[in-house]
Amino acid sequence: MKQTATSWMGGLRAKSMLALALACLLALLPAVLIGWQVLDGVRNYFGENYARNYTQLKRQSILAPVARELALSLRLADSVVTRQWLLDEGNAAKRALFFEEAEGYRKDFRDHAYFLASVGSRYFYFNDNTKPFSDGPRYTLDLTQKKDAWFAGTLNQTGSHYNINVDDNVQLQTTKVWFNVIVRSGDRKIGVTGAGLDLTGFLKDFIATSDPGVTPMILTAAGAIQAHPNRQLIAINMAGQRAQLAQTLAGQLPAGAQRDALAAAMAQAVAQPGEVRSFKATLDDKVQLLAVSYIPELQWHIVTAVDLKAAQVIDQGWLRAVMAAVAVVLGVLLLVFGYAVEKLVLQPVRKLQKSASAMAQGDFSVSLPPDGQDELGDLTRAFGTMARQIRSNTEELEHKVQARTLALEEANRDMRRAHQQINDSIDYASLIQQATLPSQQLTQLLGPQQFVLWRPRDVVGGDFYVFRAEGQRYLLGVVDCAGHGVPGALMTMLARSALDHAMAHVGISAPSAILSHTDTTMRAMLQHSELPRAIATNMDVGLACVDREARTLHYAGAKISLYWSDGQTVHEVKGGRRALGDRRQGSYTDTQVEIVPGATYYLTTDGFLDQAGGELGYGFGDTRFAQLLLAHARLPMEQQASALNQVLEAYRGDYPQRDDITLLSFRIA
Repeated sequence: MKQTATSWMGGLRAKSMLALALACLLALLPAVLIGWQVLDGVRNYFGENYARNYTQLKRQSILAPVARELALSLRLADSVVTRQWLLDEGNAAKRALFFEEAEGYRKDFRDHAYFLASVGSRYFYFNDNTKPFSDGPRYTLDLTQKKDAWFAGTLNQTGSHYNINVDDNVQLQTTKVWFNVIVRSGDRKIGVTGAGLDLTGFLKDFIATSDPGVTPMILTAAGAIQAHPNRQLIAINMAGQRAQLAQTLAGQLPAGAQRDALAAAMAQAVAQPGEVRSFKATLDDKVQLLAVSYIPELQWHIVTAVDLKAAQVIDQGWLRAVMAAVAVVLGVLLLVFGYAVEKLVLQPVRKLQKSASAMAQGDFSVSLPPDGQDELGDLTRAFGTMARQIRSNTEELEHKVQARTLALEEANRDMRRAHQQINDSIDYASLIQQATLPSQQLTQLLGPQQFVLWRPRDVVGGDFYVFRAEGQRYLLGVVDCAGHGVPGALMTMLARSALDHAMAHVGISAPSAILSHTDTTMRAMLQHSELPRAIATNMDVGLACVDREARTLHYAGAKISLYWSDGQTVHEVKGGRRALGDRRQGSYTDTQVEIVPGATYYLTTDGFLDQAGGELGYGFGDTRFAQLLLAHARLPMEQQASALNQVLEAYRGDYPQRDDITLLSFRIA
């Protein structure tokens, strides 16, 4: 009887707890759902007003300064002085008058810069604070090149005599928001002029925002993105052209109804300038509220994307008060529920919990509390069965883990040994490769009148340099074999062998003959090798032979140029168009180069010229390299080596070294 009562009480306790939990849940669920709907509605209301106000504010902040730049550009294009000079571009007096007037405009422009492109001469004139004043053209436009397509696009556009375009000017090395205004003489289009705002500063002033969940952007009338916090999405060089879908706002939205909604909002904004149209769309995989307004003076749409879940669109004080009230109600309910759970469940379970904790620590020999006939009794018996099963499984697993741990430790030791052997072998190979370089012979013959920058991308590489002296003649050169690391280093062994063979047979006085003989030797070495097509076996070579008695220098190259500078000018002697070992055999000729007292001569592989760096990650390039040589050619050779290395490192920044780098420089005493 007593046992039956105990069982009945246990069942009643469990049922009472379950009923209380269900009652609390049923009371809380409607309140939570209603509260959530109310909060969501309030957030949508405030969010829409926030997006509209933010868009209007952003519209006004952009309109005034940008409209001023456009107005100044229109005045410059409409100037009588501008038109008279473009109609008579060879007139020196009209040229001087134009640049005198344009200088006044330049000082008024925000970035203190202006440009003028002539239809007749195709000359592009540009002046700003960062470059010396010039009344001559910076370069000549080439309408067959994509980089100058903005000019033809501006002239060919219909319906407007100006456009605003984000353009990346490679010659000026600037990326700006350009105001392109057509200069007319009657119905005749004679040029394009205007100003530019630096894109980085423009985005910082008008697009960058610290507000969470808010993304402002600017679109053209056709929907191309002209300004966005993500510069990768900006449509560059699109004057008078259609942007790719990926560089439009429509391209960021799912196809179908949302793109149609964007088109309708843009059309309504154009019809009612100054008004804001809004709709919801999926942008960046999130549902966001998009607000659109149009600026007819600039032919731009101002768009604000607001993530209502992340943006602070609701007053935080009001929201905190509501949340505090909800928290109080929930707290009272939880206290009531907690008291009931403590009395009905936790006290009985706590006794069982002590035994369960001991089991969790690995002690499976503990004694369980007496089991009854209620749910807790069933739980106690289940714990007992579980403890016995876990004890058996744990012992079995411990044996397996111990065995596998020993095997894994042995495998790790083998892998570490193999890794160490590979590293030791590569380090040894690097020592061998460095030992084969003729640095000592160079120093003995030329002394301080030479230096070499030799920087493999990996520990070993495919670049090396050569030097051989015969009487009053000596030969210097650089070689760039295909490949990097160990494959490139192995190719240098074949290349060095072929070059030595060529110099032994034809001498060193004719670099072109050495190149031709080396090409033939390399092809003979590899013609019977079963190499995959993907493996490249070609190499770029530059060789210079100096005859100190005759005071002559003969040069021949395979895709490598010889540079020399006296500090006043920079000269380049280009090599042949084809590398040694190329699919089509090339031809090479000797070029006699002037020996200028005090001049410095340079041979470099393409690793220096192709090194990525700078703000945009472009290669170092021939132009920047020539300017570097011009600035340092008169320095002592040791200082030159340090300066060139520092400039390259500063330009590279955080970008990795892309290729093996070899630069050999010498002077002729």
